[in-house]
Amino acid sequence: MGKIENCGQVPQSDHFSFGPQVCGALTPDAGAGREWLVTDGLGGYACGTVSGLRTRRHHSLLTVTDHSGTRHTALASLDLTVTLPSGAKVALHTHEWESGAVVPGGHRYLETFTLDRGLPRWRWRIGDVVIERELALRHGHASLAVTYRVVSAPGPVGLAAAAMCTWRDADGTRHAGDPPPGATPAAGGVIVADAYRLAGPGWQPAGIWHHGVRTRTDGATEDLWLAGTFFARVAPGEAMDVSAWAGDLADPPPPPPVVIAAERERAHRLVSAAKAEGYGETLALAADRFVIRAPDGPDVIAGYPWHGSRLSDTMTAYEGLFLDTGRAEEGRELLIARTRTAGDEAGAPDAPLWLVHAVDRHVTRTGDSDLAAELAAPLGRLLRQRLNGSGPLAVDPADGLLRTAAGKPVDLNALWVNALAAMGDLLTDGGYDDGEPRARHARARTSFLAAFPAPEGWLHDLVEGPAATYPLGAGAHHDDPSLRPGQLLAWSLPHAPMRGRDDAPVRTAGEALLTPLGLRTLAENEYGYQPRQDGGRDGTVRPWLIGPYADACAATGRSAEGLLTGLEAHLAEWGVGSVSESADGEPPHRASGCPFFAASVAEVLRVRRGLA
Repeated sequence: MGKIENCGQVPQSDHFSFGPQVCGALTPDAGAGREWLVTDGLGGYACGTVSGLRTRRHHSLLTVTDHSGTRHTALASLDLTVTLPSGAKVALHTHEWESGAVVPGGHRYLETFTLDRGLPRWRWRIGDVVIERELALRHGHASLAVTYRVVSAPGPVGLAAAAMCTWRDADGTRHAGDPPPGATPAAGGVIVADAYRLAGPGWQPAGIWHHGVRTRTDGATEDLWLAGTFFARVAPGEAMDVSAWAGDLADPPPPPPVVIAAERERAHRLVSAAKAEGYGETLALAADRFVIRAPDGPDVIAGYPWHGSRLSDTMTAYEGLFLDTGRAEEGRELLIARTRTAGDEAGAPDAPLWLVHAVDRHVTRTGDSDLAAELAAPLGRLLRQRLNGSGPLAVDPADGLLRTAAGKPVDLNALWVNALAAMGDLLTDGGYDDGEPRARHARARTSFLAAFPAPEGWLHDLVEGPAATYPLGAGAHHDDPSLRPGQLLAWSLPHAPMRGRDDAPVRTAGEALLTPLGLRTLAENEYGYQPRQDGGRDGTVRPWLIGPYADACAATGRSAEGLLTGLEAHLAEWGVGSVSESADGEPPHRASGCPFFAASVAEVLRVRRGLA
């Protein structure tokens, strides 16, 4: 099985490994900057860094999601201390404190960190004593399984795992001035805050606040509550197991080794269902992290560790997450549910258009005419509801294009032209009259071709916008020729308005916007370019845009060879085994935003499948 050693070679399978030069360095480009993630299939997760240092307030071993989708951080960490056969005690955990001190320095003993089939494993070496920790979340349950294994030692060693607890909103912090979470004794451990339970051997209660734990990435400081410590003397080749779970606290989960083995087997099934090979195995497992089972059916988390479910992101990622991973039936259920509820959701203006696109791609790729018949009419009603002028979007009766308060964006109108043609196909497949959307599509496409080409040789990013301020000039309205990637949708979508037209703008976009990690959101020579702007659209790189660019290349006969090379290597750089939400516009393209982002993973997976 292939590996990534240390600084990141392209993965050949679902296995990554980093040595002491990465694990033992608490720098952004080493152990403190590479993050791991496992999920429970419900929206909850465990995540942290390769080094074991918590660098975000979101880092924890157990964060759970309630029925409303709100996440609560429960078990922040299990801090391991080893008593060697000699009697010496060695702490294998690490924290950064408000003073800036990093104490203790357990990361210095890390020999390797491995992500194998999506599950993390740490190996510490203290001379001739080697300890491993492996963990998993039980799929479909808010339940953590941890195994500490004595790999080698000259005799039995003592393992003490201190439960550093909290109970708070995952985006917040908790402090000693707040009431303590509270502890209720339970068999083999304790119930914390009446919300979750810990169980393992040799439980020793404590109830002590540890003050001033700092997470450097977000600059937060909080206090953690030591609920108590699990302890066992473990012989070489033996293990100590710890469980933590929410939900039915009276129903203990299976033993940790059973949970871990089950999750490895599940990973094997996911890879097989996706028919994945090479680093496609990694992408298939990464995609699974975002697919959850909500109370009303399947859903998608836009990104970890802080985003929730967002319709626009879900449908942008739909094809890669579901159709390219062998999960079409689950995806079908999602499309039906989201079509039913989309009218009640407040979200991005483009969300209904991406929903139509996702349904169209599902029907086209699966031949599911029954789904077309079921959803064509509801989708039509949804578009009429969203485009009646009462919200952020309206159809301009003068030309049939979509208008926002800021004008007519090129990406939104490319999606609109595509959606009208897709609606015509869905109505045809469903056995309905398709005359209205066909006529509206023809008019909107003609208007698009007249309105958006810019004298600069590419497409306007926006037409009929408000008068621009200096230095862009002024007038009754403004057509914005800024070179941005949104125009690529005019070639990339299945019913794109520029298909068969001049391909020079695609070439220009590639020359000006393409980076190893995706496309810049604004060309470097444009006014207002900001290459380091987390979450911005004025130069930040968006990896997911590699999908529209690859499709635009295919539509214009341009080669996409080598397009994913940088993104393949990125799988080992930040969110290990995944793709980030964004990156800096300038080299070395420091990753930013969520380390684990659904649309980025989905589009890389989809493009890779198309290039195979």
